[in-house]
Amino acid sequence: MIDKSNFSFKVIKQNTTSNAHLGLIHTLHGDIETPAFIFCGTKANVKGITVAQLREAGTQIILSNTYHLLVQPGIEVLRKAGGLHTFTGWNAPMFTDSGGFQVFSLGYRSSNNEIKGVGATTKKTLLSVSEEGATFRSYLNGDKIVLTPELSIQAQIAFGADIIVSMDECTSHYTTKAFIAEAMWRSERWSLRCLRELERIGTGNQALYAVIHGGVYEDLRKESADFANQNAFDGFAIGGSLGVTKNQMCEITQMTRETLDCNRPVHLLGIGGISDIFNGVKCGIDTFDCVSPTRIARHGIALVKANENPLGTSNNMNINRTLFKSDMAPICSNCDCYTCKTVSRAYIHHLLRAGEILGGQLISLHNIRFMNKLMEDIREAIANDTLDACQTNYC
Repeated sequence: MIDKSNFSFKVIKQNTTSNAHLGLIHTLHGDIETPAFIFCGTKANVKGITVAQLREAGTQIILSNTYHLLVQPGIEVLRKAGGLHTFTGWNAPMFTDSGGFQVFSLGYRSSNNEIKGVGATTKKTLLSVSEEGATFRSYLNGDKIVLTPELSIQAQIAFGADIIVSMDECTSHYTTKAFIAEAMWRSERWSLRCLRELERIGTGNQALYAVIHGGVYEDLRKESADFANQNAFDGFAIGGSLGVTKNQMCEITQMTRETLDCNRPVHLLGIGGISDIFNGVKCGIDTFDCVSPTRIARHGIALVKANENPLGTSNNMNINRTLFKSDMAPICSNCDCYTCKTVSRAYIHHLLRAGEILGGQLISLHNIRFMNKLMEDIREAIANDTLDACQTNYC
């Protein structure tokens, strides 16, 4: 058996009015206070942001994507570098996904559009799916790559991430229940192969999460959760389609979380809306990840509390709008991020209109701090049993 002394999870405090709780995930590269948000550094960087800026903004953990790192720079480069931590200079906890989502989203499109909310702009790369794994072509040079559960684990170990994910087949809501069930069962078989490969070559420094699938179907979700509970995974990641409405997402998340072993941490894959985070926290989710905070920043959207948005009651404030051309106020007057302490909405508006990349970088810095402050406030609210009031303050 692999020594897992470098990973542990414990619940510090249970909320009295929901399933929300304070937790602590211990890893080789540091502890993570939960609930926590994981920022996506897809290709080994959070676009336009240095690791020093991430730390200054209170970031605990970042995510990199196995699919993209397999394509470039590749396993051998990262192994020679000593892993992602030394390669990037990020000396704190790191999470890598299996690569499965990108293989299937780039291949099927519908799951990419539905779950991530982005359009199809690149050529479809998925060639085939079999029991062996998923075969796709590199978007850089067209080379054929067979991503197997074993290769996914080999890559994630070489990358040196603290939390890694078993390979799964991601499906869309717009497929049949039978198709979703077949993909779920294949994902279960793949995840057992991941466990075996980790047992064979693992260092003991990686915690393996199983992905929970089943779409919108309660019986499949419970079956997937039961399978994960019965095997030696260190944690769980709820994935796949969570429905087409926020209410449906909340119901599926809550039902799935309640079925999972409460002694292991649970991650919610690809969800980062403010109201969705509050709903997830109340269901008992420990960590979240999403590209949205920095992606929307690059398009001029700053995150704010709903009651502080001059454009309405959304958490998204579009600084491209002419309203901000002469607005000398910071994005948020009570925000302690570098951007809000240094420049005005008018300056950022100017940069965006002029096509200067600094505009998106400044908003990214703010959005990163906003999300970290959100999670800090959520943790404090759980400790004080004031989570509902905290949600009202933000939403």
